[in-house]
Amino acid sequence: MKRRTLLGAAALLTLPAAARAAPAAFRDLLDTPALPSRLAPRSPLTGLARAGQRLVAVGQRGHVLSSDDAGRNWKQADAVPVSSDLVAVHFATPQRGWAVGHDGVVLATSDAGARWTRQFDGRQLGAQGAENPLLDVWFDDEQHGIAVGAFGTLLVTDDGGRHWRSEPALADNPKSLHLYAVRRVGDALWIAGEQGLLLRHDGSRFVARPTPYAGTFFGVFGNQRAVLAHGLRGNVVRSVDGGRNWQAVTTGVTVGLTAATVDEAGRFVIVSQAGHVLVSADEGASFVPQKLERPVPAAAVATAGPGTLVVAGPRGVATLALS
Repeated sequence: MKRRTLLGAAALLTLPAAARAAPAAFRDLLDTPALPSRLAPRSPLTGLARAGQRLVAVGQRGHVLSSDDAGRNWKQADAVPVSSDLVAVHFATPQRGWAVGHDGVVLATSDAGARWTRQFDGRQLGAQGAENPLLDVWFDDEQHGIAVGAFGTLLVTDDGGRHWRSEPALADNPKSLHLYAVRRVGDALWIAGEQGLLLRHDGSRFVARPTPYAGTFFGVFGNQRAVLAHGLRGNVVRSVDGGRNWQAVTTGVTVGLTAATVDEAGRFVIVSQAGHVLVSADEGASFVPQKLERPVPAAAVATAGPGTLVVAGPRGVATLALS
C-alpha cells in the first residue's frame, strides 16, 4: 500500500500544472448554454417541427437546428441557454415556438428558432421535478399551451409561457403514467402515454378512452375523420368516432413506431425506430411499407414539400422521398 501511494504521488508530480489543478466547479446543464458544433446535424436529434416553411430540429446537449431548403442544409441556433437534452418542439406560428426536454426545461423562441430563452425548468417543481423530462409540447395559439412528460407531469400556460402551472389532476392518470405526446387531432386535444393510456380533452379535463392495446403509445395523429395512436411493437389503433371505439391496424412490423405525420397529399405516414416508413392512402385503415434505399432510424418526422419527408433520429437529420 505504501509503495502504491508513493508511485501514485510520483505520477501526479509528472503531470502538467494545468492537469493537477482542482477540477472546475460543477455547472448545471440548465445554466450552461449549448455549444456550437459542426457535427450537430449528425448528432442524436429527437424533435422536429415546421415553422412556416422552415424546419426546426432539437436534440442532445441543447442542439437546435433549422433548415430553409427542405432539409438539405442545416444551421445551428445562435443562442440556446441550456445544454440539457431537448426532446420535442412545436410552433404555434412561423415565428413563435417552444421546445421541451430533460430537466423539465421549457424554451421559447420568437424568431423562428434562431434564438431561444428559458421559460421554465424542473427546479420550479422541486427536487423530483428537476429529474423528470418533459416529452412533448403543444400550443393551440400563441397563448394557450400544454407540456407533458414523465410520471404524469402536465404543465399548462395561458399567457404564452410566461407562467406555467403544474396540473396533473387535469388528467385521468391515477398511476402517474408517463405521458409521451400531446396533439390536437381534428377538433380534439389528445394525450398518449404508457400502458395503453389515451386521453381526450372534454372541455375541462383529459378523460381516458379505453383501447385494445395495453402497451405504450408514443404518439397520436390523424385528421377530422380518423384519429390514430402508435406505439411499441408495431401497434397502431384507430378510431373514427372520436375515440369511443378503436380497432387495431395491421402494420406488418414489430418494432416501436416512434413518430407520425400527415403529408401534403393527405396520406398518413408513420416511421419507426428501425427505419420503417409506413404510408396509408385510406386515412389509416391500412398501411404499406415504403421502399427505401437505406433505412433511417427515426425519432421524429415532418413533411418538407410534396413527396418529401425529413426524419430526425440517432444519426441526425435525413431527407427521404416518398413515392
